[in-house]
Parts: sequence; structure tokens; C-alpha cells
Amino acid sequence: MSSSKFSDEFKRDAIAQITERGYPVREVSERLGVSPYSLYA
Repeated sequence: MSSSKFSDEFKRDAIAQITERGYPVREVSERLGVSPYSLYA
């Protein structure tokens, strides 16, 4: 198993940008430097 290189706080903030603030997944993923798939997973 691989461990995550992102903290729980980072993950919560990334998802909150999409679900609470309404930003598109693509925009958030580009801004944070992660793949859109990572945000869906």
C-alpha cells in the first residue's frame, strides 16, 4: 500500500473548494498541481 503524500487538511480544503465554493474540478486540480482523477478519488 502506498501512503498519501497529501495531508488530510489539504484534501479537505481541495474538496471544499469544489463542493462548497463551486469551483470546477479542473480549475482546482490545476491550481493545486494534482490530477483531476486524484480529486475524484
